[in-house]
Amino acid sequence: MTQRLHLVFGGELEDPQKNAFRDVSQIHIVGMFPDYQSAYKAWKAEAQRTVDNAHMRYFIAHIHRLRDEEQPGSATEKLG
Repeated sequence: MTQRLHLVFGGELEDPQKNAFRDVSQIHIVGMFPDYQSAYKAWKAEAQRTVDNAHMRYFIAHIHRLRDEEQPGSATEKLG
């Protein structure tokens, strides 16, 4: 069974019209979630919590899309 992992993260942007973070070291990692539904719930909670700051943005990254299970693993994956 393929996992559909989703990462929720966010932080303060340099400009609300762009997706460049003001300080990458201050990115808030909300967490990794096993499905889109739970990731969306976490994203929505953080977005609502920071709604008064126009520069704050939260995102959902579809981690499962970064991997192609049909391709052989990298050398790093083989170390474990």
